[in-house]
Amino acid sequence: MKAPMHIGDVLKTQARIQPERIGARDLERAVTFHGWNERACRLGNALLALGLRKGDRVAVLAYNRVEWAEIYAAMAKTGLIAVPINFRLTAPDVQFICTDCSVSAVIAEAALLPIIEAIRGELGVQGGRFMLIGGTKPGWTDYEALIATGSPQEPEATVEADDAWCLMYTSGTTGKPKGAIRNHRDMAMLALMTSVELGLGRGDDALLVMPMCHANSLNFFTSFVNAGAAVTVFSRPTFDAALCLRTMGSFGISFTSLTPTHYIMLLDVPATERGDAGFERVSKLMISSAPARVETKRAVMEMFPNSGLFELYGSTEAGWVTMLHPHEQFNHLGTVGREVIGSAPIKLLDEQGREVPDGEVGELHSCGPYGFSGYWNLPDKTAGAFRGDYLTVGDMAMRDPEGFIRLIDRKKNMIITGGENVYPTEVEAVLGRHPLVKDIAVVGTPHVKWGEQVEAAIVLRDGATATAESLIDWSRDKLAGFKRPRAITFLSTEEMPRNTTGKILHRVLREMLAARKA
Repeated sequence: MKAPMHIGDVLKTQARIQPERIGARDLERAVTFHGWNERACRLGNALLALGLRKGDRVAVLAYNRVEWAEIYAAMAKTGLIAVPINFRLTAPDVQFICTDCSVSAVIAEAALLPIIEAIRGELGVQGGRFMLIGGTKPGWTDYEALIATGSPQEPEATVEADDAWCLMYTSGTTGKPKGAIRNHRDMAMLALMTSVELGLGRGDDALLVMPMCHANSLNFFTSFVNAGAAVTVFSRPTFDAALCLRTMGSFGISFTSLTPTHYIMLLDVPATERGDAGFERVSKLMISSAPARVETKRAVMEMFPNSGLFELYGSTEAGWVTMLHPHEQFNHLGTVGREVIGSAPIKLLDEQGREVPDGEVGELHSCGPYGFSGYWNLPDKTAGAFRGDYLTVGDMAMRDPEGFIRLIDRKKNMIITGGENVYPTEVEAVLGRHPLVKDIAVVGTPHVKWGEQVEAAIVLRDGATATAESLIDWSRDKLAGFKRPRAITFLSTEEMPRNTTGKILHRVLREMLAARKA
């Protein structure tokens, strides 16, 4: 049986079937499937002409823009490995990733050039292998000029299904980032399962708002291209809620995946700034990366009346693990659904590796047809992530009698105070219901007597005022004494540390709170 096609071959097929249809675009430029495939071929051939060979790693540092679509396809066609880098990282962080996987070339956007320039001499990359998007500079090859030198023919490379396509470095919320290896077979299977779960077709158009360097956008990018659908990259360095809504209406977007924070920002946009096109074509919306409150879900459904609302849980390593469907949203509040189609039953294990009964908390282990191939050059970490065919990233969860999964917290975020275990998400869910609380994160901070204490960082709603004492007192009949915060710190929205997908960086928050007390 022939192995599933990689994204480069999929694009070649779409270029033949629907050559003149828009395949990829951002807010400034659009390319047809034919034009996209030709540019990907030219880029791939030009990179091979630089002396790069199958298996070499190519770092990519850029904001969201349509060139990501060309780069990912070119990597697949040539057997090169894309190393997408978070544009919010500092130069030392970028250096760590590039040296950890020994990149052989760098593609960077002009606006982010200073980051690479600061570490260029430490990367060990040959001089002619630095490519610049959107500008010119001595010592850098212009991206468009590079593409112009490449042949439009399909690259002569043998790419197998089990070859690596991308090294997705984890966000490093609990330490140094690790390079998760994603191969072509796994991503093709993930795309197939996503198409089944969401009912994708050629008439769809996905708005990719999350960073293209992140697994969320890469996964949906792969899924929509495999379905012959269009992808639209939201090409802005930061999230502009009003522009996002106008884009959804005017471009005829049918799908997007956003965090709860993004949705809250959309809901806050005045009606006069939402555009005139309407949202009739929006048929599928995804909530990801963090749980959403019920009032947020209801408001989103009111804003997009023709859309179903989905919610998923997954990870860079595992891909999608569970999905909650539109008809389940209000019957199973607080859960992230059940196993994605094609997956084995989730196992929730205790410290001894035994499955826990329904209603009890255990470490979540998933087993699907598209888990990652391991961590780059970290065999011990890879071995530690697996129990047989089952994979864990350290999330704690429980299962209800109907099989729906409720995430509790990351194992490493659990607070032990006076010998009692406290999961931050439980405290966040309670205090997050207070009418004055806009955003909240809970961490454990050092305490002389109890070892750790529960401390909350809270962002109040605009114009609101409150004291720590009043919020703690409000929670007295809602939380057990050991779960109630013993300290509350008020932050602005900008001060709350999050990664590019909206997840709270608990390690950074702990360090921030400690520094304030020093």
